[in-house]
Amino acid sequence: MTKRAAPWHKLSEAEAAVNSAVAASRVGRYFKLDARKSSFTKELRAGAATFLTMAYIISVNAAILTDSGGPCTARDCTPVGTNSMASPGTECTVGSNPGYQQCLARTKSDLIVATAVAAMAGSFAMGVFANLPLALAPGMGANAYFAYNMVGFHGSGPITYSTALAVVMLEGIVFLVLSAVGLRSKLARMIPRNIRLASAVGIGLFLAFTGLQAHQGVGLIGASPSTLVTLTACSEVDPATGACLGGTMHSPTFWLGAVGFVITATCLARDVKGSMIYGILFVTVVSWIRGTSVTVFPDTPAGNAGFSYFKKVVDFHMIKSTAGKLSFGGFRHGNVWLALLTLLYVDILDTTGTMYSMAEYGGFTDDTGGFEGEYPAFLVDAGSTVLSAGLGSSTVTTYIESTAGIREGGRTGLTAITVSAFFLASLFFGPLLMSVPPWAVGPSLVLVGAMMMRVAKEIEWADMKEAVPAFVTMALMPLSFSIANGIIAGLGVYVALHWYDWARHGCLKVREVLDERRNQVAAAAAEVGPAQDVV
Repeated sequence: MTKRAAPWHKLSEAEAAVNSAVAASRVGRYFKLDARKSSFTKELRAGAATFLTMAYIISVNAAILTDSGGPCTARDCTPVGTNSMASPGTECTVGSNPGYQQCLARTKSDLIVATAVAAMAGSFAMGVFANLPLALAPGMGANAYFAYNMVGFHGSGPITYSTALAVVMLEGIVFLVLSAVGLRSKLARMIPRNIRLASAVGIGLFLAFTGLQAHQGVGLIGASPSTLVTLTACSEVDPATGACLGGTMHSPTFWLGAVGFVITATCLARDVKGSMIYGILFVTVVSWIRGTSVTVFPDTPAGNAGFSYFKKVVDFHMIKSTAGKLSFGGFRHGNVWLALLTLLYVDILDTTGTMYSMAEYGGFTDDTGGFEGEYPAFLVDAGSTVLSAGLGSSTVTTYIESTAGIREGGRTGLTAITVSAFFLASLFFGPLLMSVPPWAVGPSLVLVGAMMMRVAKEIEWADMKEAVPAFVTMALMPLSFSIANGIIAGLGVYVALHWYDWARHGCLKVREVLDERRNQVAAAAAEVGPAQDVV
């Protein structure tokens, strides 16, 4: 009597047959599956792991960029008061004006789609043209700078949303040109290493501070007339001023967000795949329950409308208000050019550092420090930023979460293409993604900030000429709520502390050149000898 093969043996045999067939096909040869010691099913698993670790960006990026107000202005506000014909002023964008809130809801829907499409297109192009297992999406840090420094909360900043998108597109074009002519890495090396490291730490602190606030996160930190900031987590907040009306630390949504924070942090500590998504998922699902103090669908006109849309579950949303909203009309102002330089600086450092670290982690680097597919990879990254700006979103970058897929064995572009397929699927679940509350997103911002702290140990703290500029850079980013301020101040202090050494070194070099020239003249004179008397 013959033994019947166990089901898992049959699955293993089927998987081996599929892998063998794909490896021998044109697809397998193009992606070099055998050469990189990978397989088709391994690449699929790696792509799924990468997507799980970065899926949070869909809702988080949309939430952050929506804080800028997007294309919404005071003209979208509903007139209120005794004179319903009166035009509302800019104060309506601070409170909870129904018309303005509806515009923000439309903007968030658009930005969810824009985020997913930019990530889908960028990851697909990275897989096809560079054949690397690297996933792309709008980057954390750059999106916060866009929303809170460039455009400002609900349009309160120095640059309009349309002009900011034009800045992002121009930055992408400049990055594309720099990558095409090979200047990108040279520019990255011009920035002092400790300033580069401090910039990453400062952006992490900036993100964490953002995730602790009320509008963008869990609401633990709020304004104080005496100490500037203080603990809040109030049970009730004045929508116009943000003042605490209820008891401190009594906010039920804060405590729910705290639970999500613990869940995500525990998963990260245990190296669970997809750690960033589990805390968000738990808090979001609990917040979907109506009739509770933490519901995202309260019994209000806005809450009822949100719940009606949520019940659709599956719905494909077309971008209506954010795509193609670029305007180059505001480029007369200096703030625009400062923003362009800041975005370019952050993009060069972020993309360059991430790509090289991923290449080294995956074993793609060669003896010269480069890696196969490097040139098209940078072109794809820059081109994806141009596309993202056209859709209404911020700078696209290569994600460090790609390590999850590389750890699973992903070694080819099929991993990135799999990630792209998942982002494509997410386009059909807009009602669910639209219903992620800020107290679910806030903990992930804090933890992203925590993960960015790891490079602080590489700063040369024992050398005060290096430590002071680094500290100024990372401290001013959250304290001035500006990434640009931190970078400018850090570079300024660095120059101030090093100018004497540079001047002294320059003088010594000049002296060496003069001494060498004097010695050459003396040697030449000795060879000629004394002049002969003419008889």
